[in-house]
Amino acid sequence: MRYIFSTLCFVASALTMQAQVKETATSPNGKIKIEINADKELTFSVVDNNKTLLTGTLDLLLEGKKASQYTSASAKSAKEHFDAPNYKLTSFDDAYNQVVVKNKNGVNVEFRAYDSGVAYRFVTTSAKGEWVVKDEVAAFNFADDYTAYLPYSTNPKNPKAMAFQATYDVAPLSQSKPLEAFLPATVDCGSAKVTLLETDVENYPGMFVLGSKSSLTASFAKYPKTFDFYPWRVQKYVTSTEDYIAKGKGNRTFPWRVLAITHNDTEMPTNTLAYQLATPSRIKGDTSWIRPGKVAWDWWNDWGLSHVPFKAGINQETYKYYIDFAAKHGLEYIILDEGWYTPKSGDMLTVIPDINLPELVQYGKQKNVGIILWTVFNVLDKQLDAACEKYAAMGIKGFKVDFLDRYDQEATEMIYRIAERCAQSHLVLDYHGIFAPQGITRTYPNVINFEAVFGMEEVKWTERAKVQRDGKTVDEPSKDMPAYDVTFPFIRGMVGPVDFTPGGMRNASKADFQPINNNPMTMGTRCHQLAHYIIHESPLTMLADNPTIYEQEKECTAFIYSLPTTYDEMRVLSGKMGEYIIVARRQGNDWYVAGETNWESRDVEVSASFLPAGTYTMTAFTDGINADKNATDYSVWEEQFNLPVSTSQTVSIHMASGGGFAAKLIRK
Repeated sequence: MRYIFSTLCFVASALTMQAQVKETATSPNGKIKIEINADKELTFSVVDNNKTLLTGTLDLLLEGKKASQYTSASAKSAKEHFDAPNYKLTSFDDAYNQVVVKNKNGVNVEFRAYDSGVAYRFVTTSAKGEWVVKDEVAAFNFADDYTAYLPYSTNPKNPKAMAFQATYDVAPLSQSKPLEAFLPATVDCGSAKVTLLETDVENYPGMFVLGSKSSLTASFAKYPKTFDFYPWRVQKYVTSTEDYIAKGKGNRTFPWRVLAITHNDTEMPTNTLAYQLATPSRIKGDTSWIRPGKVAWDWWNDWGLSHVPFKAGINQETYKYYIDFAAKHGLEYIILDEGWYTPKSGDMLTVIPDINLPELVQYGKQKNVGIILWTVFNVLDKQLDAACEKYAAMGIKGFKVDFLDRYDQEATEMIYRIAERCAQSHLVLDYHGIFAPQGITRTYPNVINFEAVFGMEEVKWTERAKVQRDGKTVDEPSKDMPAYDVTFPFIRGMVGPVDFTPGGMRNASKADFQPINNNPMTMGTRCHQLAHYIIHESPLTMLADNPTIYEQEKECTAFIYSLPTTYDEMRVLSGKMGEYIIVARRQGNDWYVAGETNWESRDVEVSASFLPAGTYTMTAFTDGINADKNATDYSVWEEQFNLPVSTSQTVSIHMASGGGFAAKLIRK
């Protein structure tokens, strides 16, 4: 799928005799530059429209290698075409200019300048036998004490061991907490925003950052040495580490570190650098078995059926009911979440007695509904061949794999090993309890979704708290989900799909929200929930609530059923990070448009200027007149219009506090 189709030029810079190497890579449009200065250490500056945004220092510390001795540089330019199935764009083109700084110790550095940012990676060229990376140096020094959006670790005692689910702390870099944050993270430089992310992180630890003064400094998990297991799920965790971060054999390329540069917030969700710098797909031949779709999901709603003649829970009757529900509404999958095997056994090859899995698979097959099984990463990894052979032969469609909670080299080795083996058995994957997508969704497109988001599950245990606001003590939810909902699509949305698990039907205002496990609420309005299905890039998306309540809310849920899960094109029509977002997506000739706001109500104008000429029937769900008080209130209306009658035609929409809207425009 894809690749470089035209190399424009290759120019060697004869700098071998110089003690210092100075080179510049300039973006194709000439606006972004990365200025490289290589002497005893390697430094660089990122310049945007003649303004220096940051300077940096880089090094890869290989055990036994001599100090850096930079000798020369070479340059090239290239254009690329990408075919990207199940991505936010099905195809796109890009171009870059590259400089490679060469080193006598055999560790070269490739720098690339794109119109949308810059990237670098280390490449070994003369490695023989085994090698060890003691550490990697990456310091990003910004030109001022800019505001940073940092998702801090949720485990202060062991910061690199957590589920990568945190809201963004928004503060000047000088006010950063003494705690690692994970990527992606954004720094607002005034004239532009710089988002630090990474991609192609294979067999290598991922990057964390520490903020201080006006800088972000990289930190990496050490290579694991010893392990233990949490007894409930037999989840593997690191108990001690080596004094290095990575090891390997022979030459290799290392992960790309990316500084995405955006001048308008609307450019952020559509940035493609994380995808295009990843290794191309390794799945050869027919890939029609990689089937996106919607999922009737059990865990969030706590198997919460009612008005049924059986005891709802992890049993045959319940899952047949979920299959019937999925079949009735054209949903592609159900998931059997935690409990279909005994978690504390660590044995996913033995199903609990209350479930006859072969019978359930056949029942689903008759109704064209596939089954996905939940498991734990190291449990699947230990039984990988046997699990893939057994469940693929049975007709299972894939695994939801959970609780990695690490980002060391062994962890990244594991997720690629699982992806490759599952691809051999035509099994799709949904990765949870894991770092953000870092290229693997391109390399192994059977990994069709990722968590790494402060998603709907977090709502179930978000307590209320008393806080000071405008000199008054107020009682409100301790986490601001509507604000997060209009922040993470800009930052986390840069790097790939997100399994946010939307679709809650018990919607609550800020005043009414309560954490309830069995019958969970959502923060914000009903239309805020509907909008998630269009705003999020989510090829495998959940219907998080229970079938009983969906059957009671036929109008809204029929709209959800009718939406695609993959699209041909994505545009962000307007938005401001942390305040609101309006997204348009196209599938074929039809368009789907949605917006969300934080706890502030707002009126927006949605222009039809992005639509091609034609006749459209629009079905729109908007916040009802009482949605500020009763968050389940909504209005639905239809309108037919022809374009171009007026290229300036707009639709006025009011979004309530924590509100949103969702619309589909079907072209005749």
